[in-house]
Amino acid sequence: MTKGNFPVDKLKGIETPFYYYDTDLLKRTLKIVKEETKKYGFIQHYAIKANANRRILELIASEGFGADCVSGNEVKAAITAGFPASKIVFAGVGKTDKEINLALDLNIFCFNVESMPELVVLNELAAKKGKTAQVALRINPNVDAHTHEYITTGLNENKFGFSMAHLDNAIEVLKSLKNLKLIGIHFHIGSQIEDVHTFDPLCERINELQDLFEAKGMKLENINVGGGFGIDYDDPDANPISDFQRYFELFHKGLKLRDGQVVHFELGRAIVAQCGSLVTKVTYVKHGESKTFVIVDAGMTDLIRPALYQAYHKVENISSDLPIQKYDVVGPICESSDVFVKDYELNESKRGDLLVLRSAGAYGEIMASQYNCRDIPKSYFSDKI
Repeated sequence: MTKGNFPVDKLKGIETPFYYYDTDLLKRTLKIVKEETKKYGFIQHYAIKANANRRILELIASEGFGADCVSGNEVKAAITAGFPASKIVFAGVGKTDKEINLALDLNIFCFNVESMPELVVLNELAAKKGKTAQVALRINPNVDAHTHEYITTGLNENKFGFSMAHLDNAIEVLKSLKNLKLIGIHFHIGSQIEDVHTFDPLCERINELQDLFEAKGMKLENINVGGGFGIDYDDPDANPISDFQRYFELFHKGLKLRDGQVVHFELGRAIVAQCGSLVTKVTYVKHGESKTFVIVDAGMTDLIRPALYQAYHKVENISSDLPIQKYDVVGPICESSDVFVKDYELNESKRGDLLVLRSAGAYGEIMASQYNCRDIPKSYFSDKI
């Protein structure tokens, strides 16, 4: 029995909860991204923070993508999975000396630097090794991504990057740091941006900054626009692959590039979110005073986005074709926020039914925890099940 893209009979025999990945969809997504970036000579660094499952990383690395890392262990994971150091960029507001030294030893492509103190420390550590580190300044363009406040990153008040007001000073300091080489500028205005035209103001700001740097006699080889392109959480079957054609075309038309400049991207969610689902089993159906609860064996420890961001994930009962009922779908964790959806229409559910929470390929497995001493769910792949 198959329901949608889920081989129900095969999944029934697996201990729940678990993550299930559609490798065919991932490969189709990667193919389209490669085709669209190739049109313009763009470079894509996969944002490892979205999903660091070893096989996912290996599949992406095998297609020639670079890696965007935000910790030393992500750099290690990228190298282990087959990403070349020459395609690794390393961002993050709090890089430790240990993490910086690791990346210096590996000769990664670029450090996306986020503060004045980091510039000074990176220069000192590079000097001790007799190396010159390539850097891009992460700049907050003060562009509103119109997304959830927890995943908006490009405003002046965010902790990330240099504000526009501090940019002149940063450029002057850079000129005195002999073990750093400025090769570009970096941006990331936020995540789960659904309207592609939200990036129009970013292009305009980048064009203005190009003029500023040139006026100071500095040529930029690389423009890194970050990521943030969203997916369709409401209807993943109708839109399993985001509109990458419009996304990359917008930057091609909007950026006024200089000869030889290369544009870099750091998409994560848009690459992996739709290929992954969290599969869980109904433990109990509880009838309350005015509500009916479907209590499942997955919880906020396995998919924290609904509890953390009030995010929506489509839920399907792949065991049932019975009439629709209205439920609150909740987990077993001892927290009132352990709720996936409320007042949700679902095929009539009973103990033992399999439910899937869709679009969990990004920020699902990677954010799993062992709160309440729970096990981390295992992962399975459509081509190896």
